[in-house]
Amino acid sequence: MKEPLYKQIYDALHDAILTGTLAPGSRVPTEKELSEQYQVSRITSKRALTELEQNQLIYRVQGSGSFVRQQPKRETTGKILFVLPFANDLSLGNFTEGIYPVMQEYGYELLMTPADYLEKTTAQDLMQEFDGMIYYASNTSSYYDLLFTCQQNDFPVVTLDKQLHDFPFPAILPDNFEGGQLATAHLIELGHSRIAYIFGDRHHPQSVRKRYLGYVDALQQSAGFITKLDDTHAVLSEALSYIRDHQITAAVCENDLVAIELMRCLRQNQQEVPADFSLIGFDNIQAAALVDPALTTIGQNFAEMGRLAGLKVIEKINQSDPADPANTHVSTEPAAQLVAVSLIIRESTKPKE
Repeated sequence: MKEPLYKQIYDALHDAILTGTLAPGSRVPTEKELSEQYQVSRITSKRALTELEQNQLIYRVQGSGSFVRQQPKRETTGKILFVLPFANDLSLGNFTEGIYPVMQEYGYELLMTPADYLEKTTAQDLMQEFDGMIYYASNTSSYYDLLFTCQQNDFPVVTLDKQLHDFPFPAILPDNFEGGQLATAHLIELGHSRIAYIFGDRHHPQSVRKRYLGYVDALQQSAGFITKLDDTHAVLSEALSYIRDHQITAAVCENDLVAIELMRCLRQNQQEVPADFSLIGFDNIQAAALVDPALTTIGQNFAEMGRLAGLKVIEKINQSDPADPANTHVSTEPAAQLVAVSLIIRESTKPKE
């Protein structure tokens, strides 16, 4: 059944107020303007405005019109949401070692959940149930509507792994650029001069691009030593032919999973790691130490990233006060906080003979 016309107007204004499209103190369209916009009678538009006023969403000033009322400060729940794509597989990155002590120290309950939770809830429900959110951004284009509503309502959000440049959320990131440098410099020190970068596919996330740029920087820093290649990278599906055609002797891989798969492909092609080829991954997942040969990789400090994310979201919760007009809709993008990575040398790399 179709909603009454006044309710359609009410819902549109209600949503605009809650998302911040109509900010506190801003003027609401008049009965006449609404009746013209929605092609309804002024009685209908007046009823919508009357209900908004009764629900404490707007106030009226005689002779001036209707204005958005400042909403009261959110009641704290003592709960923080941690959205993690691999929440059920911490071997891919265990942030909890660092984040749980922070939650205990400041008296917050932490709920870890996979990203699909955000598909099953609304921004309004999320903001009502939690005081803040730590969001591991598996990509930079998901849940835009929900994140925009959180931003407009000054709801504390901290991102992990990637910076969302369209939103002013603080970000805690591994120093992926440094990781690319460290991996490439290690191969150069081992005497390799024909070093490739292997991507998993043609889609290059923000974090992977940074790793690749670190690799390029290390090559440029050693320009007198490295043999010039027309192209310095390939995708996994084309890696074997690229390695053969360019006489590559070592590679930095986008991540550990790509490195492990490349190791398997090389073995099927009668090339052994590290006897014939040196290989470095990224992330230091659990499988990196278990594969044969054990994988040299770049390790992220997941515990420190979790600790910093926990401290930052609590800091934002303490700063967040929707009743303070001076603290509304700050659009300045904060600098990301980088966490150092480390080179973990195992058996998949050796000096070039």
